Amino acid sequence: MIGPIALSVLLFLAPSAAAPPRPPTDSSWDTTVDAKAAGDAVDITLADAEAKAAAARAVAPAERLIEYERAPMCNTSSGRATTPLNGPCPEAQGEAGVNDCEGDTPLQPMWARERASVATQDWGPWFQVDAGGCPADLLPVFTGEDFRRLPLASPVLRVQPDRGWVLVNKETIVSTERVEQTFRTELLGRGIDVIATPETFTYDFGDGSRDLVTRSAGRPYPDHDTFHVYDEVGTVQITLTTTWTGRYRVDGTTQWRDVVGTAETSSTSAPFSVQERRSHLVSGLCTDTPTPADCD
Repeated sequence: MIGPIALSVLLFLAPSAAAPPRPPTDSSWDTTVDAKAAGDAVDITLADAEAKAAAARAVAPAERLIEYERAPMCNTSSGRATTPLNGPCPEAQGEAGVNDCEGDTPLQPMWARERASVATQDWGPWFQVDAGGCPADLLPVFTGEDFRRLPLASPVLRVQPDRGWVLVNKETIVSTERVEQTFRTELLGRGIDVIATPETFTYDFGDGSRDLVTRSAGRPYPDHDTFHVYDEVGTVQITLTTTWTGRYRVDGTTQWRDVVGTAETSSTSAPFSVQERRSHLVSGLCTDTPTPADCD
């Protein structure tokens, strides 16, 4: 994708008493625009040109003193930029460049023409305003801050065994789910589709040990690969923090673009106890009713 494009071009100032006379419009006039003699040069970005065109289109056609249109540029390297809007192109010199817009259709250069007053239909020749570029240069950018404002749901945190207590010095298994979330939102008046993908999972086991950071969503027993061994008894909670990456697509385009930045969600388990339990002989079955006194 090409970044924002700036081109040193000429802007025709509004006609005044000091302005040079306009060229005749008959067929004897060379309708190419001399970029070195037409006026003061300024830097115009693609977005600025679109803003100027939008402002001009807001004026009723009969009242416009300037008009804008995107159109091809004649294939010439003579330094005199022109367009088929001005009539037949001069003989080609060199080769026209092609914008690589990564799947999007490139925008043609922007051209403008002026007239002295609304009382005349004598428009001047079209002159170049920008060099064209890629639609992405005009798109609103869905930022990391925008991404973090989405109502991302935290993945489910699962703990095994799930019975309100676990054994000290034994594996406590944790797992979650790797599921993408999709959103439909709007930015600067443009509809946007967003896909959020869980990238990493960070487990804080609540006992002061080092966090477990993994890309695996985990699996249940006996194929588990995400677990923790508590070495002290007590009451703890596990907190899962999920880091999300995103990509988005703006209405009117086909390309998905990466969000620069990440978002996080977190969820915490209910408190549970880490216990030490020892085996011992009992006088009967602990499933008997009533439960024998020597059963826990």
